[in-house]
Amino acid sequence: MTETGQPTASPTQLPLVCGVVGGGRMGAGIAHALLLAGSEVTLLERDKQAADAAAARVERALRASADRGKIDDPAEPLSRLRTVTAHADLAGSGLVVEAVPEDLDLKLTTLRAVEDAVAADTVIASNTSSISLDTLAQALARPERMLGLHFFNPVPASKLVEVVLAPSTADGLRERAVAWVEQLRKTAVVVQDAPGFASSRLGVALGLEAIRMVESGVASAEDVDAAMALGYGHPTGPLKLTDIVGLDVRLGIARYLERELGPRFAPPALLVEKVEAGHLGRKSGRGFYDWSQEG
Repeated sequence: MTETGQPTASPTQLPLVCGVVGGGRMGAGIAHALLLAGSEVTLLERDKQAADAAAARVERALRASADRGKIDDPAEPLSRLRTVTAHADLAGSGLVVEAVPEDLDLKLTTLRAVEDAVAADTVIASNTSSISLDTLAQALARPERMLGLHFFNPVPASKLVEVVLAPSTADGLRERAVAWVEQLRKTAVVVQDAPGFASSRLGVALGLEAIRMVESGVASAEDVDAAMALGYGHPTGPLKLTDIVGLDVRLGIARYLERELGPRFAPPALLVEKVEAGHLGRKSGRGFYDWSQEG
């Protein structure tokens, strides 16, 4: 038996019991992926109302998977989901993925609470899209147990997970994390800890330039996106992708990268104005596109 009380298994086998902290769009998507891979999942939220909403998101994702023929019956994976409101309920998890909003203080508080609740051999991962893994890991008593597992939105459709290694990450965790990602039927890319990692840094750079083009009247959002989709084969243009990710999320990452890497990541005034007006993209019904008719 391991220290978590789970049956002994290969370290490259996805843990039988996993935890996810934060049940928003990303956290629910991560829970969905872990359930489809056969794990039991404990999904932690701040209160019962939020936990019920998170469970409903996961159930909708599982039903959508059944509708697409990916699974036969959503009831079976759903039976392996448990929603909770106390960190202590994460005990027994072999892997816990933190998926709370991109706020450094919130993440640090969350990660410390997770470490206090789980066994010494539990792997702790952050889904952060830009915050330094070294900063997060050094908040733990055992920083070697931590790495980044950066999933992409929407998680069920995305094939990519960025495995981010902090300087303190134990050597064996790289192999284990890549194997786990493969069991989730996704592809891992391994990157070292750096501002924005690889995906966020490149994606934000493209998105910010697309916003500047709209701001200066070079082209409409639709035409900028069409240029990238038809000319470069992007499945989703940078402005529609910004709406999907959330303009507030993009703004937060841009400000962080500006502080770390310089003025080339300074957010355009148009992005700031839209966020201040509450036009956050798909989740608010309006961003660069009108999403108000979406269910």
